[in-house]
Amino acid sequence: MATFHFHLVAPDKMTFSGEVDQVDVPGTEGDFGVLAGHAPTVALLRPGLLTIHAGGQKTTMVVLGGFAEVSEGGLTVLADVADKPEDMDRALVTRRIEELEASIKSMEPGSALDKAIARLDHFKLVDRHLTGTAMH
Repeated sequence: MATFHFHLVAPDKMTFSGEVDQVDVPGTEGDFGVLAGHAPTVALLRPGLLTIHAGGQKTTMVVLGGFAEVSEGGLTVLADVADKPEDMDRALVTRRIEELEASIKSMEPGSALDKAIARLDHFKLVDRHLTGTAMH
């Protein structure tokens, strides 16, 4: 399988940099997989799980937003937050859920409310994954 270069960058660190076989990315328009030779793309990230496939190994990372760029040089993901599930600050996720729930209560019906509810759902899915990971 052909490989490509992948960088996963968070504000505080370079979380991953290396050759990979595939990366599955949680995009705001839906999850998408990137393989070598992927068409150039720029996509916004939603809170979710990013999966790195390299050398027969699979690594899962939690990202809480940002964007991804696929180019001839490979894939670069600039994430607001990017950590392994066991290293993720659960208090941060819980705080974001509480903030979204509070803001939704005062919002008028419409597309802004719909987007806020979808974002809340994404954070709740991340929280459920973190809870499940902690139990293993």
